[in-house]
Amino acid sequence: MHPFPRYAGYIFDLDGTVYRGDGLIEGALERISALRSAGAKTVFLSNKPLEPRSHYAAKLTRLGIPTPSEDVINSSQAMFYHLRQEGQVKGIYVIGEPALLQEFQDEGFALTDNLGDIQIVIAAFDRTLDYAKLNLAHQALVLGASFYATNSDRTCPMGAGEIPDCAGVIAFLESTTGRKVEFVAGKPSAGMLGAALARLGVPRERCLMVGDRLATDMRMGLTFGLDTALVMTGVTTREMLTSSDLQPTYVLESIRQVP
Repeated sequence: MHPFPRYAGYIFDLDGTVYRGDGLIEGALERISALRSAGAKTVFLSNKPLEPRSHYAAKLTRLGIPTPSEDVINSSQAMFYHLRQEGQVKGIYVIGEPALLQEFQDEGFALTDNLGDIQIVIAAFDRTLDYAKLNLAHQALVLGASFYATNSDRTCPMGAGEIPDCAGVIAFLESTTGRKVEFVAGKPSAGMLGAALARLGVPRERCLMVGDRLATDMRMGLTFGLDTALVMTGVTTREMLTSSDLQPTYVLESIRQVP
């Protein structure tokens, strides 16, 4: 374990990097505590669309890593950051569950289901999805509304009779309107990284992106000029790494080796 942090800011993926299921990965508590004690700043990222960031902060705190909600960036927070960067706070139609709609409103965004007022359609995972929602989104896109999404991966697998996840909603709207989604907030987007860097307050060249996935964690870091550390405690295997064009700065057995 490195005694002092090499970076001023650390961006950690969660599942497969800091914890697996309900247990911390060995060395996670000690390494994160050491980084913080030495003055480094930390934030945590999640692409999962169903839980608010307070859920992940509470879980980390319960596992022994005290974390305020503000230090967790999920795909909805990344979307909020992007919308604010654009100066877009009204005329927003969200295909999403009531909790997500409330989160948008709590953050100061004006939502609408009036077709003539919709400037942006945002697709999110929605177990309350129905024809009326899809139809309104379809009509708004045909009329020229911008097309965004919180996620594009299948983070919530579908089974027989289940409501389509975000990827399914995007595919439907793209195929029926001829439009393509213009911005996806989740990893590996600029919105997700921008929100994380804004929270850290540290220049990207002094930050390290730590995660277990090549296509999201490593791609985001490499695309936007961060050093990257791939940990082998999640989904990526040595074989996957060898055959990938994404080659991180560090390949580590676990988070305990983060420099």
